[in-house]
Amino acid sequence: MAIILLGVVLSYLIGSFPTAVIVSKLFFGFDIRTRGSGNMGSTNAFRQLGVFWGIVVQLVDILKGYAPTFFISKFVVNNLGNDITFSLGGEFTFMLLFGFCAVAGHIWSIFVGFKGGKGINTALGMLLAITPLEVGICLVVFLLAFISSGYVSLGSLLASLTYPIVIAIRGLVFGHKYLNFTGLLIFSILLLSLIVFTHRSNIKRIVQGTENKFEKFHIIKFKRK
Repeated sequence: MAIILLGVVLSYLIGSFPTAVIVSKLFFGFDIRTRGSGNMGSTNAFRQLGVFWGIVVQLVDILKGYAPTFFISKFVVNNLGNDITFSLGGEFTFMLLFGFCAVAGHIWSIFVGFKGGKGINTALGMLLAITPLEVGICLVVFLLAFISSGYVSLGSLLASLTYPIVIAIRGLVFGHKYLNFTGLLIFSILLLSLIVFTHRSNIKRIVQGTENKFEKFHIIKFKRK
């Protein structure tokens, strides 16, 4: 139990690393939480810090999810041994556990008063370690939604919705053998619910038509009749 608890704590702390806050304070002399949307995610970082630092923030936040899911799970499994690991559901169980802890850390970061980002990039990193093909499909959905609306939040929400749908279709229709299909499907639905929760204010603004958009990336525009 001690090694599992260590993995949980490390994963949470890695996810809690406030990338955008540190970058904004260290290189720009202000706290990004006082500018723009007040969020420490990559979208606000792109707007307030520019493209280069926005990319840096995004990549680090993705890595925050990937590293615990992939590396910490392997470390814990190697120390537990095959028999104990199998009895607890296998390595896949630990990948889900530590990945979720990282996402929770980003959303409720201990370093910034438990008020962090919205979890998309860290969740992306986590899911890349588990199901890269499914994540690729979700990224296509995100891109299409983004260039059709200019809303990052809408693209993120639709991509999050797509993930459990793709898991269900691959598993039930095409017979893909996941390590734990039922567990992954349930987890993907719970993760979707969490993403919807963290984006509740964005959803409200989208409905009201007041959500900020990236106009220059709003490439596909539909004419209203």
